[in-house]
Parts: sequence; structure tokens; C-alpha cells
Amino acid sequence: KRVRPLIAVLVAKATRKLYGLDDVTSEHIRLAMITEMIHTASLVHDDVLDDCELRRGNSTVHSLYGTRVAVLAGDFLFAQSSWFLANLNNLEVIKLISQVIADFADGEIAQASSLFDVDMTVDKYLDKSFYKTASLIAASCRSAAVFSDCTEGEKSLMYDYGCNLGLAFQIVDDILDFTQTEEELGKPQGQDLASGNITAPAILVLNDGNERLRHLLKEDRLRSEGSLQEAMRLVFENDGIEKAKDLARHHGNLALQSLEVLPECEEKGSLKLMVEYVLERIN
Repeated sequence: KRVRPLIAVLVAKATRKLYGLDDVTSEHIRLAMITEMIHTASLVHDDVLDDCELRRGNSTVHSLYGTRVAVLAGDFLFAQSSWFLANLNNLEVIKLISQVIADFADGEIAQASSLFDVDMTVDKYLDKSFYKTASLIAASCRSAAVFSDCTEGEKSLMYDYGCNLGLAFQIVDDILDFTQTEEELGKPQGQDLASGNITAPAILVLNDGNERLRHLLKEDRLRSEGSLQEAMRLVFENDGIEKAKDLARHHGNLALQSLEVLPECEEKGSLKLMVEYVLERIN
């Protein structure tokens, strides 16, 4: 879909217009390319860790060529992106994007260590979501502002935009795991919950003290027949989906607020539409 490099280029164009400039620099374009390479590398590794056969309806590298090739392919993409990153010759950007790769690992470790954790809080879930999804978008948005020679305040607001957009995106993705069909998802419905990855809709019901859902996840671990379907039904019946939608909208609104620093222009409008696009998926 190449959404992440598109966001980086839109931020680049919008922040350049703060200073009366129209064209983006070659550094902006290379940043967008690096962003997509890192994202692709993370997906290849994710599919190995999650033992996924399909992604968006297509066979994964892991399922086609095996674990060894998939791990090496992901490593190669990370290495190539690091090489291109070093050639940008900007220490602030190198630090920002390098941290993203560390964040991916932190996110995967946090997820693996919290499977079937019924005491997961919303804050811990958001931290994990930041590491896995929002970190890259936030860092690329701030980096785009760096190459536009923005002030510290402007760079921080672009980072906040990317962070909250990324969190909204992940929350919506987690909602869709409950609400969409296997054909729409490109993977089995409820796969995250079945694997023990407890996300916003279930967390918000558990935090309200639903003992039956807690038992199904903690004691039964969704092993008994029909337990996954019952757990998903409990999430729906106890407004887990609606509460998660409110959480996604909250972060979407925070993202929009960060854009107020930008001048009125087509690119600012597109960045606003990006938030609407993310939230539209749950309407």
C-alpha cells in the first residue's frame, strides 16, 4: 500500500511550505524509501514469528521459501535500509530511525511475554502498539521535518502526529480482527486472540471485570471447543468493540490537533484525510 512513505512525503511538503518552499529534497525522498524498506523487513520477520501463511490474502515469504530464507530476507532489507540511512549524513535522523528498529524488537518481546495476560492494561497495550506500529510513522514524520529545517516545536508536533496516527491505525487493525471476515482480513478471524495476543477490544472488557472472559483466556487459554467464539461474543456483548473505537478516535483527534501548526495547503488536507481514512475502516 506504501502508506508510510506517502505520509513522510506529505509531511515533507507541508513543512517545507512553512518556510515558503514547494519542492521536497532528495533527502526527503530517500527517507520515504527507507521507511518502506524498514516496514517491509518488519513484515517479513513478523510472519516468521507469528507462523503466518497469508498476508493480505497472499502467501508469505516464510510459507513459500521457509524460515531460513525469510529471516535472511528480512535481515537483508534491514541492512540495506541502514546503509541508505547512514548515507543521509544526518545524525538526528540516523538516531531516530535506528531507534525504530530497536523498537520493533521491543514490541515483539513485549507481545511474546504477555500472551494470555489478562492483567494487561491499556497503557501497556499502547506501549506495545507504539513499538510495533507507531514508532516508525512517528520517526519518519519527525525526520521529514528535520530535513525541512523545522524548529524543535514543529518537529515535536510532527512526531506527535505520526505517533497518534500510528496508534489509531493499530487499534483499528485490532478491532478489524474481531469484526471482519477471513476473506476481508486475508487471515482467519480472531487469529490474534486465538494466539493469546490480547488487544484493545478484549482488554477494555477485561478491565471492566468480566470474569467469564478472564477464565476463558487465563485458565482455558481458548483450548476447549467453541471457546474462541464465546470469547469473541463476550467482547461484542460487553461493548469492547465500541470502547476500542472510542480509543482509536481519541488518538485520531490528537493527531489532527498536531497538524494545526501547518499552513493551509493541499498536503495538510491530505494528512487530515489520512486520519479519516484510518478511522473510516471502523465505521
